Amino acid sequence: MFNPSREQVRQFFCDAWRKYRQRAILEGAEVTAADLILHHPEYHALLEDPARAVEQEFTPESGQMNPFLHLSLHLAVAEQISIDQPPGIRAAYQAMRDRLDVHAAEHAIIECLGETIWRAQRHGTAMDALAYLDCLRRAAGGASN
Repeated sequence: MFNPSREQVRQFFCDAWRKYRQRAILEGAEVTAADLILHHPEYHALLEDPARAVEQEFTPESGQMNPFLHLSLHLAVAEQISIDQPPGIRAAYQAMRDRLDVHAAEHAIIECLGETIWRAQRHGTAMDALAYLDCLRRAAGGASN
C-alpha cells in the first residue's frame, strides 16, 4: 500500500505545480493535481516555494486550512469519482452537478469525506462507506444511485 510521508506529499504538489508552470510533461496524478491547484490560487505562492512548503506547519490554532490536506482530499475525491468507488459516488456527484459547479460539488464531497474520516478515527474503526454515501446523497439533495 502506498503511504507517502508528509514531505513526499508536499513535494508532489510542489513538483506538479512547477512542471505545469514550466509547461513540462505532467504524468499520472500530476495532471489532476495541477488542475486542482489552478482552482486554488491562494496556494500558488506557497507551492512556488518548496522549501517553505515542506517545513510550514498548519495548525487549527493558526486559523489556516492545511493546503496539502485540502489538495489531497480533492485528489482522493477525483479518484473516487473516476472509478466510482465507493459505488454510487459518481451518481451522487452527477446529482450535485445539477445544481453546483464542479468545484462546489467537490467541496461538498470533501465535507462528507472529512466527516467520514473523522468518525472512523474517533471510533477507531474502518471508514463506513454506507454512511459516506448517505452523506453524499443528502448533500446531493436526496439523489439516489
